[in-house]
Amino acid sequence: MASEPRSARLAVLIDADNASPRIADGLFEEIAKMGEASVRRIYGDFSSTRLKSWADILSKHAILPHQNFAYTTGKNASDIALVIDAMDLLHSGRFEGFCLVSSDSDFTRLAARIREQGVDVFGFGAHKTPESFRQACRRFIYTENLLPEAPAPDRERATEAKPLQPPSAAIPLLRKVISQMDDEDGWVGLGGVGQRLPNLAPDFDPRTYGHAKLGDLVRKTGAFEVERLESGGVRIRLKPAPAPARRAARKKA
Repeated sequence: MASEPRSARLAVLIDADNASPRIADGLFEEIAKMGEASVRRIYGDFSSTRLKSWADILSKHAILPHQNFAYTTGKNASDIALVIDAMDLLHSGRFEGFCLVSSDSDFTRLAARIREQGVDVFGFGAHKTPESFRQACRRFIYTENLLPEAPAPDRERATEAKPLQPPSAAIPLLRKVISQMDDEDGWVGLGGVGQRLPNLAPDFDPRTYGHAKLGDLVRKTGAFEVERLESGGVRIRLKPAPAPARRAARKKA
């Protein structure tokens, strides 16, 4: 009997100074969708009471702490240690991807260097994370979407979670993707849209707009027609603009 293919090996490197321990459960649930978290390391000065919350949950997720004493104010020994370890792991050739957990733009060059080697980088950081780091990753997941109150497919009334952005904010990006894919009648497969979106915007995530699924977000915008096919698939297209006569009639009304 043939064995199942092994999941992608991932190295998870967490910047404790720039990541909240509240995301830990959601973080490793999200990483499990991408592959196997073979390496789990966190960097910081755990002698400080500021990181006690992280220290309390390390064993739950089998995270190996790397202690870095803050000998000098303004110098981040933890960042340097994380980068050194990342390069050592990269050159070992044992990993298909890296998960960099931080909101610090200082890791932009690290992410870019890893990708130059043909290895995927998945970034995890707060919504305030500078664009440079977000764009350097193959995918970037906002950690606000990993908190317990964030939308999830198996959670009822998920749309009541507070979104980072309104659904309407996703319309320009969805339009751009559809314009790159549509045929003569303007219809495109929803699955294809979902696959192409991260190529244009690594930080795209329906949860950012208050929805767990892309289809729910598309419907909520009100800007697209949605049609379910007999095969079970879904296709969408931009709603046609109102005819001039219709617009004039509305103004008169």
